[in-house]
Amino acid sequence: YNATAPLRPEAYEAVCAAMDGIGNASSVHKEGRDARALVETARQSVARLVSVEPDCVTFTSGGTEANHLAFRQVAEHGATNILYSAVEHPSVAEAARLASAEANVPVTEIPVDDQGRVSLAALEDLLAGAGDRPFVSVMAANNETGVLQPLKEIADLVHGHRGVLHTDAVQIAGKATFDMRSSGVDMATLSGHKIGGPLGVGAFVLAEDAHVAARQTG
Repeated sequence: YNATAPLRPEAYEAVCAAMDGIGNASSVHKEGRDARALVETARQSVARLVSVEPDCVTFTSGGTEANHLAFRQVAEHGATNILYSAVEHPSVAEAARLASAEANVPVTEIPVDDQGRVSLAALEDLLAGAGDRPFVSVMAANNETGVLQPLKEIADLVHGHRGVLHTDAVQIAGKATFDMRSSGVDMATLSGHKIGGPLGVGAFVLAEDAHVAARQTG
């Protein structure tokens, strides 16, 4: 189920139960507090899935919005260069292009080997010329081939150059063990419908609680 997965019975039941509520989660009356409690319970579940604190989870409309939200952090982190692997999902490539134009920083594809894995030697060479604060994006698992990237080794290289590592974890979270702390990534994106959740739900997750530059205001 790489493209999408059937809605799990427990997810269906949870969605149906939530539909009975009428509260605005931003309100302080009882209905609002009840709605907020549902949101925070869901946030805790997502946090446990990837081993972070609940405050590190920001909900989105799906994986694509989460990827674009990740690249909104390029300017926030003062990135000097954007690097992303040649096998990323199109939403990452497009988000990288937009972030490059908005932040006026160069963007470069990281080559992969004949197995579809990031070339660590090539990455190290690119990082050496990427300035003192590169922003790097490498997916955890490929949506077409299933190839797993060596995230810990990539994270060590990126952090050795004072960089930030984002991973599109849409194809691994909920299917195999994905621990943000042990993998070394700084931020990750998730999608509900890939693992039996409802359509229109995703998450942008930070390894540590920090300010998130929003895509929209108001």
